[in-house]
Amino acid sequence: MSFFENKTVVVTGGAGFVGSHLCQALLAEGAKVVAVDNLITGSQQNLVEFASNEKFLFIKADVIKPPLSYLPADLKIDLILHFASPASPPRYQEHPVETYLVNSLATHNLLQYLKESNPQARFLFASTSEVYGDPQEHPQKETYWGNVNPNGPRSCYDEGKRLGETICGVHQRDFKMDVRIVRIFNTYGPRMDIDDGRVIPSFIKESLMGGPLSMFGDGSQTRSYCYVSDLVAGVLKLAAGEGCSGQTVNLGNPGEFTVLETAKLIWQQIHGEISQPELVFSQLPTDDPLRRQPDISRAKEILGWQPIVEFKAGLVKTVEYFKANQTN
Repeated sequence: MSFFENKTVVVTGGAGFVGSHLCQALLAEGAKVVAVDNLITGSQQNLVEFASNEKFLFIKADVIKPPLSYLPADLKIDLILHFASPASPPRYQEHPVETYLVNSLATHNLLQYLKESNPQARFLFASTSEVYGDPQEHPQKETYWGNVNPNGPRSCYDEGKRLGETICGVHQRDFKMDVRIVRIFNTYGPRMDIDDGRVIPSFIKESLMGGPLSMFGDGSQTRSYCYVSDLVAGVLKLAAGEGCSGQTVNLGNPGEFTVLETAKLIWQQIHGEISQPELVFSQLPTDDPLRRQPDISRAKEILGWQPIVEFKAGLVKTVEYFKANQTN
């Protein structure tokens, strides 16, 4: 029997890209799922495939507020997956206050709520590879403390996530709660917002429009891309794992690509392998990390997890989704 069978799971940010995939996977495992989202960056369209499931409840609410203001008073929660936050630089820079509050104050409020209502429940916080900043260690291990600008244009997200991790650590150590942290590296797949400003949807959108492709910097900066189904599998393994309280785990695909390679792969996926895109270069954004690659040794060791979807295979599914759902 699945660990999640008949468990009540709250997914904050449940109408978002990753959150909606988590909700769908949890329902398939037999869980009762409560998705909470204020729809700043999420969309109810992401819930269409499973919204009618009798074990699913959607609540439109701001999770920065105390949980009792939006959660049913008689709700007995077994697990909270806290995934509510804008995740792309353009979106969290549009909503900086909401971003740092949802990762800090909302994390505190949710953990305090569990502490009072069901201290045996599990809590999993969605952190990010951005806690490593522009890393001086490569690839990045969970033991690396990072190189983050605390007062730059990305800090509302980077430092918000770092404070969220601090709050999780306090509740795990001092209040003996079962708290786990996942550091998510670049993830892609269906249900991404084509206008969210991240590398893959931006290049797909521009490629579908015939180009040119917008290149920040010289394109030599690197990223590692994890297909969403792989990420979800890892998150559920960490949530379900016995003896994982207090663990912080990188989840991502260690395959490393330059942004220039990424642009050409996406263009050729849409226009054919011999086609070459026109590129327009502009200045690299402030504090944009030059290298990003996860060390997933810990995930392999304690979860038996590693990604299985190759980048090109994931791109096929992602491009198909955008063609069908995001363009006219």
